[in-house]
This record gives sequence, C-alpha cells and structure tokens, in this order.
Amino acid sequence: MDADDKKTALRMIPYGLYVLAAETEDGRVTAGTVNWVTQASFEPPLVAVGVKADSAGHGIIRDAGHFALSVLGKGQRDHAFAFFKPAERDGDRIGGHVFRRGSTGAPVLADAPAAIECTLVETIEKGDHSLFLGQVVAASVQRPPSGRPDDATLVLKDLGENIFYGG
Repeated sequence: MDADDKKTALRMIPYGLYVLAAETEDGRVTAGTVNWVTQASFEPPLVAVGVKADSAGHGIIRDAGHFALSVLGKGQRDHAFAFFKPAERDGDRIGGHVFRRGSTGAPVLADAPAAIECTLVETIEKGDHSLFLGQVVAASVQRPPSGRPDDATLVLKDLGENIFYGG
C-alpha cells in the first residue's frame, strides 16, 4: 500500500469535534478533544469512539464505565485546542472551562450546544487506539441548531488548513 495514498484517503473522512469526558468513583477525571466518533446503532442507540490506547483517559473511561461526548459548536475552536492537552480539574472547571455533572456522573461541557451521555457496553482493544462502544442513556441540546444539525458542529477543518488527525 502506498503510504501517502493511505494517509490522504483516510484524511478524506470528515470528522466532527467533541470533548470526551469521564470520571471514576474515586474522582479521577479526563476530558479530551476527540474526532473519531460515529453513531453505530439506532436501537439500542449506540455510539463508537476511538481513544488512544496509551492515553490517561483510556483507563479512566474503562474504569468509570461511562462517558459523555460534548458536541463542540462552530465558534468553539478555543475549546478544541484547550482539550488537546491533559486538562486539570479546578472546582467546576476542567481545563478552564465550566462542566456540569451529567446523569451518568460524567462531566458535560456546560456551554456545548449538545451532549450525549453513554454507559460503556464494549471495548475493542486493537491497534494503537481502542474502540469504546457506548449505549446512549441521555442526550441534551442546549442550543438548537438553525438548519442542519451537522452544520452546527465544529469540524476538524475549521481548526485550520494544517490541522489533521488520522491517516
């Protein structure tokens, strides 16, 4: 396989941007920007999220047994960049941004246009990323979109011409 063709072809898959967060019963917390997210089933409602296997968040999500995806909206580039690096909790803030506790106990970004909360139902550990499969148990919309819902989501190319992940 030609390495450049593989990289280019995989980068042609469009990605939304989300803040993936979880908290364990003993208070360990993670929040990070992710883009490998997809709906995987209508009934039951399932989403799949790719998470780097050697990241600190990987173990926290696995141990917590639940996670939340806060959908980043257009105009929230600063949020995406804030969670590219490890984020610390300070009161009700993680990485300097306000979070609320979701129904599962997972942190939900307070000013995200929408959020999806899941219980972890399966983990597939292959390659350098694991696939977390979550059953959607709660969803909220703080800012209803005016038009297509997917047009309201911040996407990877909104971060700049030279920002890529994947390939």
